[in-house]
Amino acid sequence: MTTVQDLTVPGRTTVMGIVNVTEDSFSDGGRWLNVDDAVEHARELVRLGADIIDVGAESTRPGATRVPADVEAARVRPVIAALHEEGIRTSVDTMRASTALVAAEAGVDLINDVSGGLADPDMYAAMAQTGLPVCLMHWRADAFVNASGAADHGGDVVRDVQQILAALADNAVAAGVDPAQITVDPGLGFAKTAADNWALLAALPEFVAGEFPVLVGASRKRFLTAVRKDRGLAHTPVDADPATAAVTALSAQAGAWCVRVHEVAVSRDAVDVAAAWKNGGR
Repeated sequence: MTTVQDLTVPGRTTVMGIVNVTEDSFSDGGRWLNVDDAVEHARELVRLGADIIDVGAESTRPGATRVPADVEAARVRPVIAALHEEGIRTSVDTMRASTALVAAEAGVDLINDVSGGLADPDMYAAMAQTGLPVCLMHWRADAFVNASGAADHGGDVVRDVQQILAALADNAVAAGVDPAQITVDPGLGFAKTAADNWALLAALPEFVAGEFPVLVGASRKRFLTAVRKDRGLAHTPVDADPATAAVTALSAQAGAWCVRVHEVAVSRDAVDVAAAWKNGGR
């Protein structure tokens, strides 16, 4: 059985490469919908330095609509199974218990739920049933459909995220999930303003000092494209890769357990630099 420790790289931050088997993801929708293309892309991300591949079949971009459960499962199953057969670590990006169980049968190593287990009443039980590591993300929403809009965090987004992540972890443990198998994600870009996102990143050392390993998922998000937009430069999601790498380096320096990124090579460089810097060349 996979453990969080199995997914932890000694001496540096783990790099999670993204493979979206979707039609409408915000930066690469449709590119990897074909199974063979998705598997080949995953292999390339591993070659470039990814430690684990996050396979998702349902976009949560602003304006997205949910896909049927059977479609989601049919998209992720063959990709995860093929990568597992090759010894490549995988996570499944899903808010559905049924998809999580299908992925577990296919050999997935981590269940990554951006709703933190709240979108499906059966998710915590499914997590416990698999015994796999899980990632619980903060997303304050009435309906978990897409990441548009911004929620009311009571004037203190850091405290709100800390409290809700603790509650999500309690929910999972109450359902039988081993606390040692829990990781958390502050949910950058999910119902948050740019100011919220920067506040959470500034407070990353506080999250790292908490009970659970922390995943940072900032890759290609709008608040990073704004870094270039404010200078009048091209600001597509792909243009945010340099800013993403900067966030990766700072997150690694702060002790983040994992970074989830589209462009693996530059972020792997960033975590390696952070590790060498911290170790002083030893």
